[in-house]
Amino acid sequence: MTWSRRAMTGKDMAGDLITMDDLTNEEIEALLNDAEKLLPVAKGEVFLPLLQGKLLGNMFFEPSTRTRMSFETAMKRLGGNVVNLGALASSSVTKGETLFDTMKMVDGYCDVAVLRHPRQGAAQYAADACEIAILNGGDGAGHHPTQTMLDLFTIKQAHGKLDLNVVMVGDLRYGRTVHSLSHALSRFGAHLTFIAPSSLSMPEELLEDLQKTGAKITVSDDLLSNLPTADVIYMTRIQKERFPDEDEYLKVAGIYKLNRSNLKDVKQSMIIMHPLPRIDEIHPNVDSTPHARYFDQAFNGVVARMALLCRVFGVPVPEVVGE
Repeated sequence: MTWSRRAMTGKDMAGDLITMDDLTNEEIEALLNDAEKLLPVAKGEVFLPLLQGKLLGNMFFEPSTRTRMSFETAMKRLGGNVVNLGALASSSVTKGETLFDTMKMVDGYCDVAVLRHPRQGAAQYAADACEIAILNGGDGAGHHPTQTMLDLFTIKQAHGKLDLNVVMVGDLRYGRTVHSLSHALSRFGAHLTFIAPSSLSMPEELLEDLQKTGAKITVSDDLLSNLPTADVIYMTRIQKERFPDEDEYLKVAGIYKLNRSNLKDVKQSMIIMHPLPRIDEIHPNVDSTPHARYFDQAFNGVVARMALLCRVFGVPVPEVVGE
């Protein structure tokens, strides 16, 4: 199975993953199935060197913990290796090297690259410059499709399906994780409830795109009244770094907080997710409840990205038996 947008390149690799539009529903389902098979490998129970001899370039122009580390873990669990851009201060970026030139250099060093960049559209720009496949690890307030894959895997792991009532909370204006996830979930019939203050509501153009596809959407600013009907609560932090004016950030900082006492009337099967890092939007007393799935979600970044990397190289994922 090949990816839906770009044809196979001269290096015999599948195309880029810039937004979720680069995958069909069938491809998403196949990737989720592959991720399930790879769980024993991600846990270190089985060594499966499917990508031995392959090299991943981790190109992170913004801070990252989970995306960078899970890609590195995924590649190494599959027998491949990784080179990292490292600190920007010690790179040629400080000398004024353009993104185009940096990525052309990586194109000659690596077999695939993950790019995170503060500028929206940077991932597509890099993909246009490179022959190797580019996986978008987050481009400004744009998209984060590899996060979406692990989010979908986490939801399906918990509920067995994706056509659920999913409540997304917090920074919906700048939150690239919710932008990508909402597109994907709408394609599988989910009902999406967007909860944010007016200054952080979903961008109008994104809402219009979702409505054109027939997505089921509710818009609100009230978290607590939407808890009892939710199958998934997807919390996000208010991203201080995205605000051009700190005074505007202070007006909304800490506006939504989820505490254990808020969960008395929720569905027993409801799960709470968060792309992390969290600040104060989920109290630590929620961590010990059966609803908390954000640390499992972070682990799932390894299996989801393993599946994506195998897809890039056209490597079939076999059935794997763990310990």
